[in-house]
Amino acid sequence: MFERLHVMLVKEFLELRRDRWAMVRLIVPLLIQALVFGYAATFTVNHVATVVLDLDRSQASRTLVSHFAANGRFDIVEMAATQQAVTHAIDTGRAVVAIVIHAGFAAKLANGRSAPLAIAVDGTNSNTALIALGYVSLIVARFEAEAMAHGWPVPGETASSGADVPLQERPWFNQGLDDRWFFIPGVIGTLTLIQVVSLTALAVVREREVGTLEQIMVSPIRPFEFILGKTVPFFLIGLGDVVLVTVFGVLWFGIPFVGSPLVMLLGSSLFLLAALGLGLLLSTLARTQQQAFALNFFLVNPFFILSGFAFPIAAMPPVLQWFTLINPLRYFLVVIRAVFLKGVGIDVLWPDLLAMGALGAGMLALSVLRFRKSLD
Repeated sequence: MFERLHVMLVKEFLELRRDRWAMVRLIVPLLIQALVFGYAATFTVNHVATVVLDLDRSQASRTLVSHFAANGRFDIVEMAATQQAVTHAIDTGRAVVAIVIHAGFAAKLANGRSAPLAIAVDGTNSNTALIALGYVSLIVARFEAEAMAHGWPVPGETASSGADVPLQERPWFNQGLDDRWFFIPGVIGTLTLIQVVSLTALAVVREREVGTLEQIMVSPIRPFEFILGKTVPFFLIGLGDVVLVTVFGVLWFGIPFVGSPLVMLLGSSLFLLAALGLGLLLSTLARTQQQAFALNFFLVNPFFILSGFAFPIAAMPPVLQWFTLINPLRYFLVVIRAVFLKGVGIDVLWPDLLAMGALGAGMLALSVLRFRKSLD
């Protein structure tokens, strides 16, 4: 058995060695994608184009506008003179947020009366709109706090204020709430899944198309040995990808790695087995490389969307939440983010590790059963 397996491994590595551009294709696109994801994938919204209509033209209204301008989240692109100008700025896409300060704003604020502030948001991009509204609430709250500090009564303030309950925020594991600390570990799993499945999905199909499968048919190699011979080289490549992107994320983006490398290695190995099993299963289902590409695209994209990489699984419909249970990327993202940022061990992550191991064993076993030493 070991002699036949050794021959298969030598064959696979010789094919990689003969392809001079193989290492370039395996490394350079991976780093470029990690760089792009690291800078582009973010929940932070900056420089929101904002139009302001100040109908009060008081010191208080100008102070409030200056809070928006100095925050860095909003760019004042126009000081409108009429409501029609505000509507036109939103309709034409020149502005995303409109701030309308009604006449009498300062007088009402000084008298402790309610001083409404109208905010209009372009809802075509609901995510940006919700985040921008959250920023608006924070800026207005800060403005009210400064108003109280300067002796201005604010709406709802009474002469004898009751008990005060201060709010003290303390984010754990990511005190600066840096989006990259969340996304970069996810990028490691996502890019590794895409690359490993893409490589292995073509493994058996390529043997059939170039005619070498006939030679394998007449050899004494067994299906298990053939699948193992196809798995080990791509497993090592995938492991190298994980190490490469991990080091890149830590050194280039400054992502902290506080966990155990051994737990990371175990989680990565189980995830790679599941990814390889998925790729090999696709290669046994496809007859041509075009079919393999189509199946790869059909499965990898849903796996990415339903992994929890960017969209919370708890917010998905129950049917899709059940579907995520057979997604190995879902479990690996939990493991890799926990190892990176929390430093937890196997005692906490064992359910996810067990799930990846079960998925990997099941898909590899199914690949062996699907493989037939025939051209039919």
